[in-house]
Amino acid sequence: MAGLAIIGCSLISQGAVAAEGGTTHYLPGAVATMIDLAPTQPGWVIEPIYLHYEGDADTNKEIPIAGLNALGLKATTDVALLGGFYTFKQPVLGADYSVGAMLPHVWLTVEGQVETALGTFKQRDSASGLGDLTLVPAMLGWKRGPLQYNAAVTVYAPTGDYDVGELANPGLNYWTVNPWVGVSYNNAENGLNAALHGGIAFNTENPDTDYRSGIMTHVEGSVQQLLPLGKGFLSLGAEGFWLEQITADSGQRPILVDFKGRTAGIGPVLGYLRPLGEQNFVAEIRWLPESETKNRLRGDYVWLKIVYQF
Repeated sequence: MAGLAIIGCSLISQGAVAAEGGTTHYLPGAVATMIDLAPTQPGWVIEPIYLHYEGDADTNKEIPIAGLNALGLKATTDVALLGGFYTFKQPVLGADYSVGAMLPHVWLTVEGQVETALGTFKQRDSASGLGDLTLVPAMLGWKRGPLQYNAAVTVYAPTGDYDVGELANPGLNYWTVNPWVGVSYNNAENGLNAALHGGIAFNTENPDTDYRSGIMTHVEGSVQQLLPLGKGFLSLGAEGFWLEQITADSGQRPILVDFKGRTAGIGPVLGYLRPLGEQNFVAEIRWLPESETKNRLRGDYVWLKIVYQF
């Protein structure tokens, strides 16, 4: 089976790991299963994606967001993305080489108790619009029998709207560079698939708030079993994720010197694969509840991914 598509998505959930606003560009579920592998077949990949997230924070936990400090944050986010990737015929470093980009449209509502000079008041903001653009200038896939080795660099550009003092912003207002590597296993005889990917995300400073989110590491793994279904294959499996900041946030307020975040969890994955000669169609849905968190919202990610490779 040919490699499919990586999605290094630019998603704004207002509810991932610590960092400013309790969120970062990389979110759990972005790169984990066989649908996310680097393509190993020349041509195009079109990938629409939908993400829904709902989460809330401890009412006593203060989180910096858009120049404010908020308690008891609650967030609901829906994101629709459209991505495109192209894999060249000419190998690079012995690997299939691809480039791509993804653009999200975000709908979100965020509320919390905001601290002001006059006291603490409840604030509820909603926003919608284009989010931060994801650029993938380099994505490599090495196919070696049942194993595939993957490497990529994902760059998130601050193209989404951002306003200081607003709890809900479609953009994060800073750049992120996220190199990652991974390995996957596909047994064509028994249909067993497994993958393990990890990376590290570096963030620039938000120029409007003078706040810099710390460096974040992330690891995601999955196991899937393919079962014949009609002219295609049903995929049943699970995905686990772990994201943690290894350096603290800086700027804005001294109390945030040691502000680091963490999230981890595991959830089911259900998919369908339909080979079409030289083309492939794959659809996948994931439910990823967060089971262990620190300095962040806690909630559930629901992903729907579709890949058409031609």
